[in-house]
Amino acid sequence: MAAAGGTYRLRCSLVGHELDVRGLSCSPFPAGSFVSVSRDRTARLWAPDSLNRGFTEVHCMSGHSNFVSCVCVIPPSELYPRGLIATGSNDNNICIFALDNSAPLYVLKGHKNTVCSLSSGKFGTLLSGSWDTTAKVWLNDKCMMTLQGHTAAVWAVKILPEQGLMLTGSADKTIKLWKAGRCERTFTGHEDCVRGLAILSETEFLSCANDASIRKWQVSGECLEVYYGHTNYIYCISVFPQSKDFVTTSEDRSLRIWRKGECTQTIRLPAQSIWCCCVLDNGDLVVGASDGIIRVFTESLERTANLEEIQAFENELSQAKIDPQTADLGDISVDELPGREHLDEPGTRDGQTRLIKSNGKVEAYQWSAGEGRWMKIGDVVGSSGATQQTSGKVLFEGREYDYVFTIDVNEGGPSHKLPYNISDDPWLTAYNFLQKNDLNPMFLDQVAKFIIDNTKGQTLGPTNAEFSDPFTGGGRYVPGSSSESREGLPAADPFTGTGRYVPGSAPAAPASGADPFTGTGAYKLTIPKNENIYFPKKEAVAFDQANPTQIMGKLKELNRSAPAEQQLTEDDLDLLEKMLSITCNTSSEAPTAQQLQTLWKAINWPNDIVFPALDILRLSIRHPSVNESFCSEKDGLQFSSHLIQFLNPGGKQANQMLALRILCNCFIHPVGQKLMMSQGDLIMSQAIELKISSNKNIHIALATLALNYAVCLHKINNIEGKAQCLSVISTVMEIVQDLEAIFRLLVALGTLISGDSDAVQLAKSLGVDSQIKKYSSVSEPAKVNECCRLVLNLL
Repeated sequence: MAAAGGTYRLRCSLVGHELDVRGLSCSPFPAGSFVSVSRDRTARLWAPDSLNRGFTEVHCMSGHSNFVSCVCVIPPSELYPRGLIATGSNDNNICIFALDNSAPLYVLKGHKNTVCSLSSGKFGTLLSGSWDTTAKVWLNDKCMMTLQGHTAAVWAVKILPEQGLMLTGSADKTIKLWKAGRCERTFTGHEDCVRGLAILSETEFLSCANDASIRKWQVSGECLEVYYGHTNYIYCISVFPQSKDFVTTSEDRSLRIWRKGECTQTIRLPAQSIWCCCVLDNGDLVVGASDGIIRVFTESLERTANLEEIQAFENELSQAKIDPQTADLGDISVDELPGREHLDEPGTRDGQTRLIKSNGKVEAYQWSAGEGRWMKIGDVVGSSGATQQTSGKVLFEGREYDYVFTIDVNEGGPSHKLPYNISDDPWLTAYNFLQKNDLNPMFLDQVAKFIIDNTKGQTLGPTNAEFSDPFTGGGRYVPGSSSESREGLPAADPFTGTGRYVPGSAPAAPASGADPFTGTGAYKLTIPKNENIYFPKKEAVAFDQANPTQIMGKLKELNRSAPAEQQLTEDDLDLLEKMLSITCNTSSEAPTAQQLQTLWKAINWPNDIVFPALDILRLSIRHPSVNESFCSEKDGLQFSSHLIQFLNPGGKQANQMLALRILCNCFIHPVGQKLMMSQGDLIMSQAIELKISSNKNIHIALATLALNYAVCLHKINNIEGKAQCLSVISTVMEIVQDLEAIFRLLVALGTLISGDSDAVQLAKSLGVDSQIKKYSSVSEPAKVNECCRLVLNLL
C-alpha cells in the first residue's frame, strides 16, 4: 500500500528493549508483524494484538555476545515455510533464527569486524556488510563469495530484484553495484558516509548519507535527484510498498515522510538518534530510536492511539532537551527571540520549527499541518543567551560549551582546543576533532577516553555502564569506522601481415566425433542416450596445436630486434628448438636446466616481441618436467605473476591469448594444477578483465580457463571457490558471442553444479538459469543446444 497522502499519527509505543533499537524488518509471519534488534543484544518479534491497535512481543531471541546492529527477514522456503530471521552484531557474527525459537539455528562466522547491514534475496541468499570493509554473500550456512573493493565500513547493502545484482554503500562515500559478485560500477556524489539504501525498481534506487542528503540513482550510474530536508546524519531510508514514496530517519531527532520527492510531514521524537524504520504492508511506519522505544505511526483513524496515549507522547516530546548543534539551530540569543505570542501565527509548511523565549528559556515548536497547530518538541539547551558566569559555560569561537579541553598531540608539538557539551557523544566529538585537525584516527580511543574521564561520564539521557558501546560510547555512529572485431581467425599474421605465423593458432572446427575442445579426435566418449553427456567434465582442456617451424622462424626473426642484453645466441636458439621438438613430440626425454633457463630469458622479452616465446612456453608447459619446474613451490609465484601481467586489458591481444592458454595448459599436471588453484583468486580476477576484448580466440581461452577451474573445483569441497568461478562464468557469458566459448562456459557451469545442491542454489540466485535459456534454441552447433538443456535440467 502506498502512502495515501494523509497525516501520520501515533499508533502505539512499544517498551521492551533496554537500549537503542538499531534495526527493524517486516516479517510475513504472523501477518503484519516485524522484528526489532537492539544494543541490549536481543532480537524481538512483534505481532499485532487482538484489537489491531498495538503489538505484542511474541518472543525474544538471543545468541549474540555483543550489541545487535542490523536485521533482515529471509523469505519463506520449502524447508522454512515461515521464513528465517538474520541478525548481525558487534561480535562479528550473524545469527540465523527460526520465527518460533529463541536460540539461533546456526551462526555465520567470517567477518572480521562488526556486521552492520543485512539484506536477503531469492533462494535464501543473504548479503552482509561489515566494518571490515567487505560484504559477503551467504547461502544457508556457507559463505559463497566476498565482495572486496570498498576502503571503509560497508554500512548498507541491498539485493536488487534482478538476480545477481547487489548494492553496497560505504563510509568511503561511495556506492558499488555488483553483478554476479564483481563490481560493475561505482556511484560517487555523496560527501560523507553512505548509511542507507532502498530499492525503487529494477533500475532505480535511493541512498542516504551523513551529508544529510538523499539521492535517487539509476542503476546505469546517473544521479537523477538530490533531496534535502534533514539537518543531520540520515541513518535509514525505507520505501512504501508499491510506491516510490519513502521515509527517512536521522540524528536530527526526526522521521520524515517524502511524497513525489517532497518532504510532506516531519515527525519529531523524544530521542536524539532515530536509528531505523520499516514500512508495514498496511503503510504504517515502525521507528526505532536511541531511547530503546519502538513507535508505530499510522494514517488510519481506526488504528490511531487514544487521546491519553497521544498526550503522553506529546508531553514526553515537549520535555526533550535539544542541542542546537545537532538540530542545526545555529547561534541563539534569548534576548532576540520572540515570546509565546509568536505561536499565534500559523506555520507555512509541515515540520517548520519556531523558537520562542519563555521564562528565560528557549523552547522549540514544530508546525503540524495536519492538525493545524504548533507542537512543543523540546527545550533548547546550551544556547548562547546566558553568560559564562551565570551558566557555567566556557566560551570558544563565539559559542558556549560545558568544557573546552586543551589537547597536546605530542611533546613539544602544537596544542589544540576541543570544545564539548555534555549532550554530545564523546566518540563522535573525538572523531570530528581528529578530522578537523588532520590527526591520526588511531588516537580516537585515547581522545574519547580523555573526554569521558574528564567529564566524569556526564551525559544527557540514560546510560548503562554494563552495555556501554566500546566503539561509540553513546550508541552513536563513528564515521568511517572499522573499489574493430573480426569473425574467425585472421588470414594474416596480426603483427606482420605476412600470413606466415599466427600465434597459438586455434584448431580448425572439429569434425564429427572429434574432441569438442581440441578437434584432435583424441578425446571421445560413448555414453548411452539421455545420460549426462558433459557433466562432470573430468579432464583439463589443453591448447596443443602447433607448428614448431613457424614458431622458431618468428622467434629468430624477432631476436634481432630484442635489446642487446636480452638477445639469444645461436646456441640458445638451438636449445629452444630442441626443447620445442621434445615437448611437441611428447618425448620421454626431459628438457635440460639450460633449456629451461633460456626459455625463461625469452619470455622476459619486451611485450611487443615476446609472443613467439610465449607460444613455446604454451607448448612446453604440457611436458611434466617443464610444468614441475615452472610451477614449483620455489618458482611458481614468480612464474604466475609474470603471466598475469600479460592479462592487462590494454596489452597486446596475442600476449593476452597466449598467457590464457599457458594458464590453461598448466592444469594438465598436478604441480601446475596446485599452483593454479592457490593463485585462482588473483588469476581469475585479472583474467575476467579480458571479457571486453573483441577477439573470439581470447574469449575461447577465457572460457577454457573457467572450465579448467570448474573441473578442479568439482573434485573438492570449496563452495567459495565455486562461487567465484560461477561469478566468472556468468559475467563472461553476458559479454561473449562466440558459440565455442559459450559451449565451454556451459560445460564449466554444468561441471560446477553437478552433484552440489548449494552450487545449484547459488547459480539460481545469480540468475544464471534465465541468462542461459536463450542458448537452448541454438540450432548449430547442436552441442550448444544440447549442453544448455542439460544445464537447465540441473538447475
